Amino acid sequence: MIFSLPGMIVGLGTGMGLTIVLLSIPVFKQRKLDDRLAPYVRDSAIVDPNEGGDHVITPFPTLERILRPYLGRGARSLERMLGGGNAVRRRLRQAGLRITLEEFRIEQLIWGGLGFAVMFGLSLVLFVTGWNPIALLVLCLCAFIFGILLRDRQLTTQITNREKQMVEEFPTVADMLALSVSAGEGPMAALERVAKITKGELAKEFQVALSEAQTGDSLIEALSKIGDRTNLSVLARFVDGMSVAIERGTPLADVLRSQAAEVRE
Repeated sequence: MIFSLPGMIVGLGTGMGLTIVLLSIPVFKQRKLDDRLAPYVRDSAIVDPNEGGDHVITPFPTLERILRPYLGRGARSLERMLGGGNAVRRRLRQAGLRITLEEFRIEQLIWGGLGFAVMFGLSLVLFVTGWNPIALLVLCLCAFIFGILLRDRQLTTQITNREKQMVEEFPTVADMLALSVSAGEGPMAALERVAKITKGELAKEFQVALSEAQTGDSLIEALSKIGDRTNLSVLARFVDGMSVAIERGTPLADVLRSQAAEVRE
C-alpha cells in the first residue's frame, strides 16, 4: 500500500481542525467544577503567593495569551504527575528565577512540545520509508518526555552557574564590607552601601535580605535566609561570622577579611 506524504499531511491537518471545531461546540465543551471555581480560589499546590508571575515566557506573547488557559491546565496536570512542587520552588529561588511553579511547568511543556514536534516531523519522513507507525509514536512520546527532563536539567545548570558566580563575587564583596565597617559604619549600613554600588547575584541576595530586615526580620535572620536559598557553605560561614561578631562585639572587619582570604585560597 503506497502512502502519499502531502496527502497524509493534508489529512492530518484536516482531522485536527475538525477535532478542534467539534470540541469548541458548547455541547462538547462542558466546564469542570475546578475550572468554574478557579477564579475564586487559588491552587496551593501550584501557585506560590510570594512569587510574581504572569510574565511572557515565549517570544510570541499574543499566541501565549490565547493558549495560556490550556497551558495552565497542562501545567497543573504535569505537577500532579511529577510532584515535588516545594523542591522545585526552592530550586527556582536558588537559580535566581522570579517565576512561579506554574510558569516553570509551562516551560517544561513547551520544551516537551518542541521535542515532540521535531520528532513528529522526522517520523513523517521515516514513515514513508516503511517504519512501524507504533514505533514512531513511541519515539514522539519519548521526545516529549526528553524535552521535559531537559528543561529540568537546564534548571540544575542555572543553579550551578549562579552559585559559582556568587562564590567568585564573595571575596570582593567581603573586602568592601570590611572597609565599610572599618570606616565606622554598622553592619546594616555597610550592607546597604555594598548592595548599591556592586552588581551581581550576591548583591541581589543582599538586597533581598535588606528588604526582609526592613520589614520585620532581624538582620541575622534575613542573612540566614540567604544561606537557605543558595545552599552555599561559604555564605553559611559568612552568616555565622556576622552573628558572632554582632552578638559578642568582636571585630567584624577581621572576620570578613579572613573569610575573603579563605575563599580566595
